[in-house]
Amino acid sequence: MTRPIAARRTWMFVAGADEAALRAAARSGADVLIQDLEDFTPAHLKREGRGLCGPVAEAWRAAGAVPAVRINPLEHVGYEDLAAAMQAGARAILLAKTASPDQILALDRQITRHERDHGIPIGATEIVPNIETAAALIRVVALAEASSRVTAMLMASEDMAADIGVARTPGSDELAYARSRFLLECVAAQVLAIDCPFTFSRREDAERDLDFAVARGFKAKALVDPGQVDLVNARLTPSAQQIEEAHRLIEVFERARAAGARQPELDGHRIEVPSYKAAQRLLDRARLLGLDVSGPAP
Repeated sequence: MTRPIAARRTWMFVAGADEAALRAAARSGADVLIQDLEDFTPAHLKREGRGLCGPVAEAWRAAGAVPAVRINPLEHVGYEDLAAAMQAGARAILLAKTASPDQILALDRQITRHERDHGIPIGATEIVPNIETAAALIRVVALAEASSRVTAMLMASEDMAADIGVARTPGSDELAYARSRFLLECVAAQVLAIDCPFTFSRREDAERDLDFAVARGFKAKALVDPGQVDLVNARLTPSAQQIEEAHRLIEVFERARAAGARQPELDGHRIEVPSYKAAQRLLDRARLLGLDVSGPAP
């Protein structure tokens, strides 16, 4: 059974021609594993990487992960990448350096052709545009509307910083606005926002980066370091305390409404309908992740 989009917290890139790393990734615990045939695979190794797509996707599916492939733009060598990915049965195609809706339309058409050729249900393959430039960032809604296959978008870190003209730092202050805007654009487009990967190794820095992401409402994050998977999964999973608080809020709100009270309060906070619905969404997401959300005994 395919993991639903709302339950895909960790999206980890793996070098496309590194067979040992690709097979080891199956043990990482990441929700989505991405065989990267773009920047992580040198030009002279791309053919070798394409040849690994089939066995790698099979191993990842067996491990319970969603198999994905990042392809080069079609106008470069993306046709060859896509053919290998589709033959392997990749569930999601990440499009590197997405810049225009026309690119997504062209990719959609090619995916449909491959689905017919391989007996894959039409529409089953998802598209995840990679947002790597300021120009793409301000076109997120248009990119999402280009195809119903677009279920999520992923923001790059190194490429975005380079496009803006700033150096990457462990504090990531240089990407604060871009990340915040990316999230809002994705919410407006009704697609999952995948936060940019944190490319520094110190755990303290990674935790601060996650503080920023969680505080703003990200539910998914890209990774390049398998050592960060457990940390990110834990932070992007509703905690037992959050589940308990959601139940309390829902109970207080529903009891007050049943009694005719217009403005119920909990711990000094006036509970309005949006807060009530947010608590319900948190429980729904926890269920998707297989958590116990039965709530306290009456």
